[in-house]
Amino acid sequence: MHGLVNRGIQLFVTHTYGRSTWLQVTIKAGLDFTDFEGMLRYSQVYTPQLLEASADVLKRPQDEIMEDFGAFLVCHPGFEAVRRLLRFSGVDFVDFLHSLDDLHDRVRLAVSDLILPKVELRANADGHYNLVCEAGVQGYGHVMMGILRAMADDYGALAFLEHSYSNDGTGTEIVSITLVENDFAEGRAFSLAVGLG
Repeated sequence: MHGLVNRGIQLFVTHTYGRSTWLQVTIKAGLDFTDFEGMLRYSQVYTPQLLEASADVLKRPQDEIMEDFGAFLVCHPGFEAVRRLLRFSGVDFVDFLHSLDDLHDRVRLAVSDLILPKVELRANADGHYNLVCEAGVQGYGHVMMGILRAMADDYGALAFLEHSYSNDGTGTEIVSITLVENDFAEGRAFSLAVGLG
């Protein structure tokens, strides 16, 4: 697994719950080290171990932690590059939703060896959408829910989200999106120039 993923989990737990909580997570996960490097590659087993240990230490469902992690990636000042990558997608939340099919490729342009599951947006009638998340990374749909919640706030949109699994037994996750109002509130400032929004 790419070190950016595990490093992101480390920063999320540390910034949200404190360094001592992160150390408890690493002990619970059975790690013999405490810090991940963003540009290194790690065994695939570390990420699920970290998530399970985080759920155990924080006494919270793993799905909720993954959703909070997704929101953290957009909202925390230390991850402004993630927000910028997502905001380049369009002028409003609807544009952003329609750009999600290309998210996998845009991430690869930014970090060539970071491979995320593919997602596909399916537009239904009257502001209803389904974001289909490729099976392969358990809980990725919950991370995407957190990202979507944070981006709706960022754009000033009002949207309701719901997570489910497909009925075909493949593990494919579906995030149902009901867009109530695309221009509900004033969104966060954003500028193409770095450092200005």
